[in-house]
Order: sequence, then structure tokens, then C-alpha cells
Amino acid sequence: MTPQFHIRRLPPDEVLSAVPALAELLLDCVRSGASVSFMADLTLAEAEAFWREQAQAGDGRAILVAEDAAGVFGVVQLIPAWPPNQPHRADVAKLLVHRRARGRGAAKALMRALEDEARAMDRWLLVLDTVTGGAAEGLYAGLGWTTVGVIEDFALMPDGSLCATTVFSRRLEA
Repeated sequence: MTPQFHIRRLPPDEVLSAVPALAELLLDCVRSGASVSFMADLTLAEAEAFWREQAQAGDGRAILVAEDAAGVFGVVQLIPAWPPNQPHRADVAKLLVHRRARGRGAAKALMRALEDEARAMDRWLLVLDTVTGGAAEGLYAGLGWTTVGVIEDFALMPDGSLCATTVFSRRLEA
């Protein structure tokens, strides 16, 4: 069965117009308990400000979205590393899927598209971190990412409790 959604990179001129949808997506994920750098009291205005900053970062990042007939329901970012000694590396950030669309394969599709985008940018070493024991940890392992290690008490969950993070890397084949 073909998924009823598509993945695409938002062109820079469309990112700002997508801020309201991306902010709603971020709010939904935080409200469902995702540890994605924000606390439970995140407001719509704060979520919109975050996405405006991402849109205007000017660092060559790629913002990929998953969309269906109802609009944007998933996102992930690929952020190229800029130190002169790391021209081959990029960070993965904010893989988010709205609760209304989970279980449809969108996270996996976003990550596959992100890997294609990385190859197009000549970035073959990717790095990310995720909450230890969370659903995303299994997703990344299943996609062939290598566990680098675990950092205890790395961040706070939206409710204020401490959580560990698992760091992953992935070396892409040409």
C-alpha cells in the first residue's frame, strides 16, 4: 500500500510561510511528551519564533516536510557542520511527526529523504541524539544508525524530569 503523503524539501522562500504549520506540529509533539528542547509550557508564539529562527538561520540547512491532504504533519532538519575540518558532516535535528499521522511510515520516509539530501550536499557522516528508551531510538537503530553512546541526565523532558540521550552516527554510502 502506497502511503498517502509525500516528502519534500521546503524551498527557502516557503519556510517562513510554513511557520504556522511547523509551530503547531512542534506544540503537538511537546504536548505528547517529546523531549525536543522545549518544556510543557511552550506557547504558540515561542514555537513560531523557533521556526522563524530556523528559517532565517542562513547556514545551509535543509528543512524537509511530510505532507498529506490536511497539510504538514512531519519535519526533519539537516544542518551542515561548518568547521573547516568537518566539510563531510551534518547534524540531524527535530524529527517530528504529529500524533494524527504516526504509524504511517513518515518518520522513516523523512529520514530516507534526509539521507538523500545529505548525499546531494556531499555530507556523508550524519550525527544525531535522541531520548534513550524512546520510540525514535528504535527507529534510528532499525535504519542502520550506529549507537555512539549514552549521556545520562542530558536534558529535561517537557514535564521537568531528567532523561538520558543516545548519540547516533551514520556513514552514508555513495
